Amino acid sequence: MASSLTALSPLDGRYAGSADPLRPYFSEHALIRYRVRVELAWLMALAAEPAIAELKPFSKKTAAALNALVSNFAEADSQQIKDIEAKTNHDVKAIEYWLKAKLGKNREVQGALEFIHFACTSEDINNLSYALMLEESRNKVMLPRLDALTAALREIARRHAAQPMLSRTHGQPASPTTLGKEIANVVQRLKRARARIEAVPLLAKFNGATGNYHAHTVAYPKFDWEGFCARFVESLGPQFNPYTTQIEPHDCVAELFDAYAGANTVLLDLDRDLWGYISLGYFRQKTKKGEVGSSTMPHKVNPIDFENSEGNIGVANALLRHLADKLPVSRWQRDLSDSTALRNTGCALGHTLLAYGACQRGLGKLEADPRRMAEDLDANWEVLTEAVQQVMRRHGVANAYEKLKALARGKRLDGKQLAAFVRTLPIPAAEKQRLLALTPATYTGLASRLAKRI
Repeated sequence: MASSLTALSPLDGRYAGSADPLRPYFSEHALIRYRVRVELAWLMALAAEPAIAELKPFSKKTAAALNALVSNFAEADSQQIKDIEAKTNHDVKAIEYWLKAKLGKNREVQGALEFIHFACTSEDINNLSYALMLEESRNKVMLPRLDALTAALREIARRHAAQPMLSRTHGQPASPTTLGKEIANVVQRLKRARARIEAVPLLAKFNGATGNYHAHTVAYPKFDWEGFCARFVESLGPQFNPYTTQIEPHDCVAELFDAYAGANTVLLDLDRDLWGYISLGYFRQKTKKGEVGSSTMPHKVNPIDFENSEGNIGVANALLRHLADKLPVSRWQRDLSDSTALRNTGCALGHTLLAYGACQRGLGKLEADPRRMAEDLDANWEVLTEAVQQVMRRHGVANAYEKLKALARGKRLDGKQLAAFVRTLPIPAAEKQRLLALTPATYTGLASRLAKRI
């Protein structure tokens, strides 16, 4: 029997525990259970419709038994369906046969067996199942995990709102910021990314073989199948798509995957920046007794959580972007390439979930080092030339930029050198004193206020 040590995918091996929250939504067992749920919901909707005269409404006892079939659906049930599929070579038809065998023992349902999968094509069942899987995993796993990560970042932003830090644009010393403000930038980006993920509507169709209700209308010509199917789909949660081929075109799924990838890109940017700040010494990492950072260098504490997060984002976004590009494209009314691609949804979101978790673990190990940040600021007084220039411009000093460029471009200035320059300026004494009192650590603009407000 296979174990986590022989698993082909790291999601079922090394990282199995971290991926567990998504198994109820995207495992093979989960997909089968969702299909059973949709098939039974359709059967009960038909039974409750007076126009379907040949199918009588189910009693409360039978309705409860049908619902229990879904709520109690076990791996053994999935295995029975897989055994049938081994003969039919068709996964959805296997579910129909399993349901007929399972429900054939119920006298009330015996006369309704031919209404299981009535007028349906497999994609009616599949697209609605995937819409439910994506909706419920988004609300119950992905967004709560992203919210937890964002909350951890918000706490860091507020805690270090006033901690001055040297900026680096193009990798060079630049106008100072605060540690909290830099983290607040990420919080704001993730909030927007989250809103984009949440806002994507998930659509589903239930209109037969090529989207035209052929089987429905030939069986019951006078019935409003379009309205009935729309109400059925929306009773389960997704929005109804009235215009499709055999498949729902997956545009909404592509939008959702692109939104997930967008949030991941923000997180990737954070991972790399935090890696860099650790390298600069702005952060220390808490150590844990018994752990090692290198097999040969005892001193090392490596930023492995952020590296792990970055690596998983790469895998996740490769899958998410491919699925977003591939799924909306189908030859004529249907080809099967979307079906096999969609089975990688759990992999794409699984690696996304791993990235969230690794980043959050890394955040929990960080300790800011104010001393190291202060050293960097004090070694780069030239960043104040921007401030001096603006005051010179305000008071009409000609060629302010050029004079400071001659003083500082490509050079390091200390406080004494900059003060000597300021004392020569033809500006009001009060302004001169204000500039002389300025330091790189106090030249942070509104950064603290912005960080506290996030």
